[in-house]
Amino acid sequence: MKVLVINCGSSSLKFRFIKTETEEVIVRGLCERIGTEGGHFKYIREGDEPYERDVYLPDHDMAVRIILEAITDKEHGAISDLSEIEAIGHRIVHGGDKYARATYITPEVRKDIERFESLAPIHNPVNLMGIRACRHLLPDTDMVGVFDTAYHHSIPEEAYLYGIPYEYYEKFRIRRYGFHGMSHRYVAIETSKLLGQRYHASKIVVCHLGNGASITAIANGRSMDTSMGYTPLEGIIMGTRSGSVDPEIINVISEEEDLSIKGVMKVLNNKSGVYGLSNYLSADIRDLSKAYHEGNPDAIRALKTYAYSIIKYIGAYVTVLNGADAISFTAGVGENSALVRRLVCERLGYLGVELDEEANENAHGKTLISTADSRIKVFVVPTDEEMSIAKQTAELLEKRYAAVDQDDE
Repeated sequence: MKVLVINCGSSSLKFRFIKTETEEVIVRGLCERIGTEGGHFKYIREGDEPYERDVYLPDHDMAVRIILEAITDKEHGAISDLSEIEAIGHRIVHGGDKYARATYITPEVRKDIERFESLAPIHNPVNLMGIRACRHLLPDTDMVGVFDTAYHHSIPEEAYLYGIPYEYYEKFRIRRYGFHGMSHRYVAIETSKLLGQRYHASKIVVCHLGNGASITAIANGRSMDTSMGYTPLEGIIMGTRSGSVDPEIINVISEEEDLSIKGVMKVLNNKSGVYGLSNYLSADIRDLSKAYHEGNPDAIRALKTYAYSIIKYIGAYVTVLNGADAISFTAGVGENSALVRRLVCERLGYLGVELDEEANENAHGKTLISTADSRIKVFVVPTDEEMSIAKQTAELLEKRYAAVDQDDE
């Protein structure tokens, strides 16, 4: 099946056009700076040189329109007619406790995504923008929502409940939901292959480290616990997010800075993490790593505290799993920062982790970065959320079509 994958951010839209049977990426690209000046479009047809141009991108509707024009362009395109797009798979961040798997998008599903906006206020609204844009431009094409939270529905009750009155769970569904589910699932499957083990017989800790970051304990193909919680704010320290903090801190900042609760939450989401810890030097680990090596005390403080938060969760999750076969690093920071991986792994000797310094420094693609003697293997595994979305979209629709055919018979 040929699936167009749409992954919307607040000011960007990543896309891929994938033939799922062979996992062939036909075209891929990115629309950047949507809604601001200086919009930019990058388009890559496999086997060709990248095609880029500055474009006017007032909204996501225009971004989708430009993507569809490029895919069908006589010179740069990959198909002759939009009817060759058999389905569209959308990344949706939050599906509450209702959506435990990829779901065919109906008006009811769109209303639910909107209803869950308070749980992912940065993401769900723009995910809906992508859905509306595709519905406007391709009204007859089947669309599927693949939810970041779905993979974590396997987390047991004792792990997803908070220590607050149970009535709040019953009334408001306040619980741990978790995020980056598509990435954790994909990386765990690839890690099990590298281990030479079955996915459903492996115990793996996946560290998805990007600007947003989460760690997940996976046993026998199931998420058992994950660091992000009710919202993407909980867990380890991130680019601009604080991660877990003492709730009383919210009250103190509110009173001392004369801020509303909404104002404090904006601080925790947008001015904290390594950005805040570095005295606003940068939220980008690349910038902080350069400053770290130059001896900048703000960068050193931020990165050491960041790594320490990761170390604590890895230790906790190896305990949750009663031992682990592997630890895998993925996403922008996990795949590209040898410094962060070293700062983390050098504190995991008690687990029998032995880092291969040369392999770590030169890691590229799917790579083992621990020594042969390391009791827990450590890998770098590039994530591929878009491929996961495409395959889940195809699987759902093929089952749906098969059911319809049976009914017709």
